[in-house]
Amino acid sequence: MRPTGRTTIRSSRLLASAALLAVVAAATAGCQTTQTTDTTGALPIAAADQPSTDAHRDADVYGQQYRADTSNVETAIRYARALRGTGQRAQAVAVLEKASIESPHNKAVLGAYGRALADAGNYDQALQVLDRAHTPDQPDWHILSAQGAVLDQMGRHSEAQRYYLTALKIVPDEPSVLSNLGLSYALSKNLREAETTLRRASAHPPVDPRVRQNLALVVGLQGRFSEAESIARADLPADEAAANAAYLRQMLAHRKDLREPGRDAHADAGSS
Repeated sequence: MRPTGRTTIRSSRLLASAALLAVVAAATAGCQTTQTTDTTGALPIAAADQPSTDAHRDADVYGQQYRADTSNVETAIRYARALRGTGQRAQAVAVLEKASIESPHNKAVLGAYGRALADAGNYDQALQVLDRAHTPDQPDWHILSAQGAVLDQMGRHSEAQRYYLTALKIVPDEPSVLSNLGLSYALSKNLREAETTLRRASAHPPVDPRVRQNLALVVGLQGRFSEAESIARADLPADEAAANAAYLRQMLAHRKDLREPGRDAHADAGSS
């Protein structure tokens, strides 16, 4: 039985504080071609997030349209987005590879293709394709953020941060880029800068709840667990707030590799 929309939303909230386990998912937040799997500042665990009923329905609808006319670029992009939303990453890559061969200079196709490649773990090829999706004289901040996220996934955090900072010159205080930058700082163990940046990302309403959970994780990793739990509980119903707090404890217990030296993530939490 397929999960309901409410179940999917609840799952994404509870998993949000696992943000630092993956990087590429948030890369393309805010772009029309990737809204299915890429959400502002959100890096959920793909294996635990179940596809929504809407994603399955979109895959059926756009699949029929695509098979009726495989040369339609917009349909190909929509179909690939739906395929990614249902976890069919290889199929999405195949659809967009064909579209990119037929429309090699279409920036929208190249952007979608590069994201799909990254989503499938083909990072080197994704960087090559994304580089062709915009030009130095006409940079696209969505693509810059996507390139940064791919570099983060490859462990090249300093390079990634340069891409995010370039994107922020185009769109200052854009929450999706700030969230990616904050998570990149966290992955490079610069937790104080990560906190500052994620606070900036969460200061611009409406705030994606998963950005707030990323902030909670970073605060907790610095040993301020009570404050982290308060952030994790914000704006949620009581049952979801309690579940989020419990999940946050679990994540902090398993993220010793990201903690600051000499700091205990449960320092102010007592035995809770």
